[in-house]
Amino acid sequence: MKISVSATNYSWQSRTRDHLELIARRLDGTAVDTLWVPDHLMQVDPASRTDEPMLEAYTVLGFLAAATSRLRLGAMVSAATYRAPALLVKAVTTLDVLSDGRAWFGVGAGYSAEEAAAMGLFLPGAAERFERLAELLRLAAQMWRGDETPFLGTHVRLDRPVGSPVPATRPRPPILIGGTGARRTLRLVAEYADACNVFDVPDGGRTIRTWLAVLDRHCAEVGRPAGAVERTITTALREGESADELTARCGELGGYGLQHVVLIVRGRPWAPDDLDVVVAAADQVAGLVHTPG
Repeated sequence: MKISVSATNYSWQSRTRDHLELIARRLDGTAVDTLWVPDHLMQVDPASRTDEPMLEAYTVLGFLAAATSRLRLGAMVSAATYRAPALLVKAVTTLDVLSDGRAWFGVGAGYSAEEAAAMGLFLPGAAERFERLAELLRLAAQMWRGDETPFLGTHVRLDRPVGSPVPATRPRPPILIGGTGARRTLRLVAEYADACNVFDVPDGGRTIRTWLAVLDRHCAEVGRPAGAVERTITTALREGESADELTARCGELGGYGLQHVVLIVRGRPWAPDDLDVVVAAADQVAGLVHTPG
């Protein structure tokens, strides 16, 4: 089991960069696996206000890369349509090069019509979004293997997709696809991704197990071992939750078939006490994983 942190709220009362650096440096030398950030231009957490501070994801990730040496870094997740496809691939490649191979490519079809309308972002209908996501994933694979031949998709057409430099991670950065749609999202996970990310539904694991069973079927249909896809979940750190309680909850989630817990806090930024709980739980989980017998 892995534990990671997602910093979804930047509403500190003082210098934002200092708080981000504190988070990065606190987590970097611990068993915490990845530091994620949201890829939005406005706050979309229902527990927060839409006018609360929100930073551009890849600028933040570049800052975090300079403040860390071990943590993996990624966006949870980038909408496939908000940036030109080659530009998004280049942003992830740049992060991977400058972090010396610590970048994730976190991506999804996108969903926030309110954000898109408010900020003038491109968000077509659902069918086209998934077509564009599939084309983006194929383009990323082509650029990352150094193939500069024309890319001719239905929506995306590039005369010469130059992928220089190539990523530091070889053959490419790991791909995480966010979402739980049984027909389209989880099929794309099986076809292209190294990890999925699902939501925490408080029903004793029934919904999560159903999603993962669907993913298993898609993997079988495309001839891929189910174990090749890392199963991650985003869940909120509970108010007053202790490290022991969080460790126990991670064990319960592991029993559903999940392998990686990504923690957020609702309606506020991360505080030092929150980070202490997560670090202690990550260390406990790492200890449990490596205990003989």
